[in-house]
Amino acid sequence: MTIKLHCFGESGHSYKAALALELSGLEWEPVYIDFFNGETRGQAYRTEVNEMGEAPVLVDGETKLTQSAVIQQYISDKTGKFGGATPEDAREVLRWQFWDNHKLSSFAGIARFLMNFIPEDKRQPEVIAFLQGRLKGAYAILDKHLEGRDWIVGDSVTNADLTCCGYLFYPEEFGFDRAEWPHINAWLDRISALPGWKHPYDLMPGNPSDRA
Repeated sequence: MTIKLHCFGESGHSYKAALALELSGLEWEPVYIDFFNGETRGQAYRTEVNEMGEAPVLVDGETKLTQSAVIQQYISDKTGKFGGATPEDAREVLRWQFWDNHKLSSFAGIARFLMNFIPEDKRQPEVIAFLQGRLKGAYAILDKHLEGRDWIVGDSVTNADLTCCGYLFYPEEFGFDRAEWPHINAWLDRISALPGWKHPYDLMPGNPSDRA
């Protein structure tokens, strides 16, 4: 049975799950969420898809999961991939997944949304500056960690990499310049060179140009 992932192209959190699915070799297909027209806030979505109004949502037969880290772990459980080679690695992967969700993707997603997806007169420069300051600290931590190593955990790509890159391939401005962070830049090049890698707008339906 084909796994379905409710997602949309602009969502970095969806990309974490979609990329893990694509690189795992599992059979899957995206189900478009019309986020910008309010689908996740509607009663039908919250009744039939996810009561919390979240994206992404994975459906595999009777199994329905939300939260990208949980979905990534499910993919690892099914395939034996991306979870770390040892129990110690698995805990380290989980540590970076939590770190990303609290310190990197959360701020990147909000900053990108405020800078690109709401009317200009609604954008608050002070809020954006605060978010970018937090992000700069996170980039510095990740860049230093990647110095002298290819992957965040262990000797091969894991869910730590697939979660931390969630927003960093997007072209929209949100205060991230790859050239300023050489170790992150090289790491992103390694991820995009993996067999089967796709850009988020090629992997999932939904693109800002659709609304232009």
